[in-house]
Amino acid sequence: MKVDLRSDTVTKPSLAMRAAIAKAEVGDDVFGEDPTAQELQRRVADLLGKEAALFVPSGTMANQLGVRAQTHHGDEIIIARTSHQYNYESGGLAAISGVQVNVVDGERGRFRREDIESKVRPDDQHFGPTSLICIENTTNVGGGAIFDLDEIKRIREFACTNSLGMHLDGARLFNACVETNIPAREYAAQFDSVSVCLSKGLGAPVGSVLAGTAEVIRTAHRFRKMLGGGMRQVGILAAAGLYAIEHNIDRLKEDHQRAKRLGDAVTSIGSLKLKWPVDTNFVMIELSDSGMPAVEAVSRLKAEGVGIMNLDSTSLRAVTHLDIDDEGINYAIDAFRRVFG
Repeated sequence: MKVDLRSDTVTKPSLAMRAAIAKAEVGDDVFGEDPTAQELQRRVADLLGKEAALFVPSGTMANQLGVRAQTHHGDEIIIARTSHQYNYESGGLAAISGVQVNVVDGERGRFRREDIESKVRPDDQHFGPTSLICIENTTNVGGGAIFDLDEIKRIREFACTNSLGMHLDGARLFNACVETNIPAREYAAQFDSVSVCLSKGLGAPVGSVLAGTAEVIRTAHRFRKMLGGGMRQVGILAAAGLYAIEHNIDRLKEDHQRAKRLGDAVTSIGSLKLKWPVDTNFVMIELSDSGMPAVEAVSRLKAEGVGIMNLDSTSLRAVTHLDIDDEGINYAIDAFRRVFG
């Protein structure tokens, strides 16, 4: 495959990142003795303005720990119907945290304070108590949409009034930051816990970080061990994460520029249109007018050397990332024209 636009998870570590991995100082992290892992946690906590942080193998684990550390079995959480935590984490909310889910129908994975005001359960023995609000920024199924910070602040005010915690699935938070010029700590300040992914647009081979209050992270640390996430000489992975946050955040704007180029080219093909505007590094393509089923489009583009995902029977998703340069985008554009032009 010449150009892989299926996801920003397909990136491979650069030679410079591999060199950082090779030089990493390591120790037994379960004993709290891996200096590189400790440094990564300190750096991410500082970047997000939080008291503490915890390095974990995946974004799914980070999200699940954020919920588990702030809820009790039988609680209810408020979350967008299209969210990653609800749809794509293998039922972890039920299996790990034992929580009920009260879903919100928003717009592209985003919702307003008014959408959730009626979702909080009354203080009554018949109901599981509402304890947490979860927000995703940027949104995955919503095509990289950015959750407005002012609206998040309104939701936070409501959460505080009702003694609710807040968790941010910030797997692609830094995409929102470089597009809006809002520092990560300004978004993170509205939440009790925040997960950020190192292995998507930032290019590390594995890993996410959960940050939050000292109490949340202390509790999450125990559950990380319970779930098998206690790692030993993990500095070789943490070193990749350190390299990622030092070198690969600001360059995310290049991914956004290339995604917009691809989006503009798609709309120039008469049979194609965009499902939504290109906000960050996602291009969501509507095929209804082309008459071509999405599975066939995926197959034909693959034959042209371009990897892409179908969301449903009539739409595609393309995601730009650090392994896609201008030449790659040009190649992808030409492939779309050959298939649909």
